[in-house]
Amino acid sequence: MNNILALVSASLLTIGTVAMAPAQTKPTADPPTEIAKVATVGVWQPGPGGTQVPLWPKDLAILKPDSGDHPEETGNGSPLVGGRAWHWASYVSRPTMSVYRPKRKTGGATILVLPGGGFSAVAIDLEGTEICDWVVRQAMTCVILKYRAPQEWTVDKKTGFGRRPEILLALQDAQRAVSLLRYGAAGYGIDPHKIGVMGFSAGAYVAASLSNAERRTYPTVDAADREPSRPDFAVLAYTGRLWDRSNAKTDLGLAPWVTISAKAPPTLLIHAMNDPTDNVRHAIAYALALNEAGVPVDLRLYAKGRHAFGMRPTTDPVTREWPGQVRQWLQDLGML
Repeated sequence: MNNILALVSASLLTIGTVAMAPAQTKPTADPPTEIAKVATVGVWQPGPGGTQVPLWPKDLAILKPDSGDHPEETGNGSPLVGGRAWHWASYVSRPTMSVYRPKRKTGGATILVLPGGGFSAVAIDLEGTEICDWVVRQAMTCVILKYRAPQEWTVDKKTGFGRRPEILLALQDAQRAVSLLRYGAAGYGIDPHKIGVMGFSAGAYVAASLSNAERRTYPTVDAADREPSRPDFAVLAYTGRLWDRSNAKTDLGLAPWVTISAKAPPTLLIHAMNDPTDNVRHAIAYALALNEAGVPVDLRLYAKGRHAFGMRPTTDPVTREWPGQVRQWLQDLGML
């Protein structure tokens, strides 16, 4: 257990690998500006406008993250992104979803946001609340998933790469969240047929898994779990863990734990060619596999942007242009 906590603590310092310069009108992406990590014991709470909802009944025993009963913490990550610090929640054993409602009339579309964090933590503002700020301005409901973390991907001795856990806790939490939203659609004022996901980095991998899962990955708990858990659309930003990294660079085969379903929803992928953390081949390989299965897929590639840029504008065009790309894509789908 001590080894796990030490590993998580080290990971929390450097989960965000986008390197940003000190604050400017439009910060550049280089060189990296590291800052000291500060962590505090406490349960993350949404700010004004957000309502936090438990995913699972309080008396239901659910699988714990690798940190066991370690109390939840919040803290800041390093380096800076867009000239500002970013923040995380970790040691999450009781996951939640936080719902943000638009102030103006809505067509009922909802986006479940799956922040990244390398499965060590949840990048709660950079790839969570800041995304929801934009989503609600588009007259959509936004929901942030604070999923169970940390969960280690065991290193394969043969390849040296991490392997997917047999039971992915974040996927269970995401399936539960989609089903809860559909079950409570009337109360939330949303359309149960317009519920999509937007995932970032590790969260994008969860979005892909959620899109292709043919069955629920946990036993049915209540009536909510009789609702479908597959999203109606998916947006994946700088995804990883999909391409088989042991392949030659010209081999775009998927990792052995990745399955593709012809029932996966329309998908938009956004990635930077110079991403140093999750190679662009993850997005390309996944897009090709979806296309082969007959799933509508759009791919937006940019030369620069690196990794974990969130929605913070810099001199790299992707950081300023991708939200508009998402809005247009959703309009083309009839979701907006």
